[in-house]
Amino acid sequence: MARIPRQVLEHFERIPLFSGVSKKGLRMIVASADEITVRKEKDLVREGEHGRHLYVMVDGRARVVRGGHPVATLGPGDFFGELALISGAPRTATVTTETETTVMVLDPRRFDVVMEEEPRVAKAVMATMADRLRVIERSITH
Repeated sequence: MARIPRQVLEHFERIPLFSGVSKKGLRMIVASADEITVRKEKDLVREGEHGRHLYVMVDGRARVVRGGHPVATLGPGDFFGELALISGAPRTATVTTETETTVMVLDPRRFDVVMEEEPRVAKAVMATMADRLRVIERSITH
């Protein structure tokens, strides 16, 4: 595996999802991710579309819209796409950049390996997914 600069690993350590991950696990995550910068007002994902990538916000701000209604604003350290990553189901919301935004895009096949090797990441993803499903369920029943 190629040598990863210390500052890149330190950056990932500051992302809450990855804060408890070992150095080896961080190297795996960085190696499985692509960093992209997206202009303001661009959709990162669209509600109803298929895709299994997980996105981690590095810089910038994005809004989450479900059924035409805003439901959240995301910033550095937040992540989305875990429902599609785990289940393969269509996206449950549209995420649009509000500013120029940098995200790490994690490939599902490689991220599966990371979750197997780093149970803390898997637990964090599952906990977030459960919280988000509860929010969706409440919005449907009210």
